Amino acid sequence: MATFHEGELEVQRRAGVAANAEKIGRSIHREIPEIARRFAEERQFIVVGAADADARVWATLLQGPEGFVSAPAEDRLQVAARPPAGDPLAEALARPVDVGTLLIDPATRRRMRLNGRASPAGDGGFIVETREVYANCQKYIRQREVRLPPPARAATSVFRSDSLTPEQAARLSGADTVFLATRHAIAGADVSHRGGEPGFIRVANQRRVLVADYAGNMMFNSLGNVMAEGRAGLLLMDFATGRRLHLTGRATIDWDPTLVATFPDAARVLDLAIEAVVDLTP
Repeated sequence: MATFHEGELEVQRRAGVAANAEKIGRSIHREIPEIARRFAEERQFIVVGAADADARVWATLLQGPEGFVSAPAEDRLQVAARPPAGDPLAEALARPVDVGTLLIDPATRRRMRLNGRASPAGDGGFIVETREVYANCQKYIRQREVRLPPPARAATSVFRSDSLTPEQAARLSGADTVFLATRHAIAGADVSHRGGEPGFIRVANQRRVLVADYAGNMMFNSLGNVMAEGRAGLLLMDFATGRRLHLTGRATIDWDPTLVATFPDAARVLDLAIEAVVDLTP
C-alpha cells in the first residue's frame, strides 16, 4: 500500500518537498508504539474528525478522566466517551465510521495522530482499528495548561446556522488554536492541530474563513485530503469554558503569493467556504 494518496502527492510536489516527504512518511505505521500507548492513557481529552451522514466533515473534542483513552492492542485505540447530544458528530460516532484522532498535551506540546475505522463499543464509546499512527512536531502549538469543565451529557445551548455571527467571527479572529478535520474517500479521515499568533485565522466574510498554513512535517495529510476531496471542518475550542464552535464546508488551497504574503511566515492559505455552523455550550 502506498504511503501517500494522490492529493498528498500533489501538494508535496507543489510545495517542492516530495523527496523529503517520502523519507518522513516512513514514520507512519499501523501499530501504536508503547510510548504512545502510555501517552494515550494519560490524556483527559482527544480530538476526533469524521464525516456525518450527509458527508459533511466535522471536528469535535471528547473528554474524560485519565484512562478513558487506552490502547488495548497494538492496532486498537479505545475511547470511553461519545459526543453529547447536539454535537455534530454525536450520530456519526454511534455507528461504524472512518475517524481521525489527535492526542495532544498543550502543556508539553506533544501530539500523536491515530487514524482508522471506528466501531461503537458497549461502554458507550468506540474502538478504532488503526491504519495510520505517527507523531507530529511541536511547532505552532501554544503551550498552556488545560483544565476543561466536566463533560456534559447534552449541550445546554446549541446554535445552528449557515453563516457566522459577528461574535463568532471575533472569536475566530482572536484564536491561536483550531483543529482541522478532513477526509479522503479511500484513505479515510484525519484531524490535525492548526496554530499561530492571533490573526492567523481571518474571517473574510460571514461564510468564508482563511487559515494561514505554515511549514510543517511536509507530509501534507490534511491539505492532501483537501486537494483530493475538498470537504473540511474546523473546531474552535474554548478550553476555559468548554464552549465549542464547529464549522464545516468546502475547502481549497490558495497559493497566491499576494494573499499568502498578508499572513506573516505563511506558506499557503486554507480557504474554507462555510456550509454549516454549530455553536455548542456544554
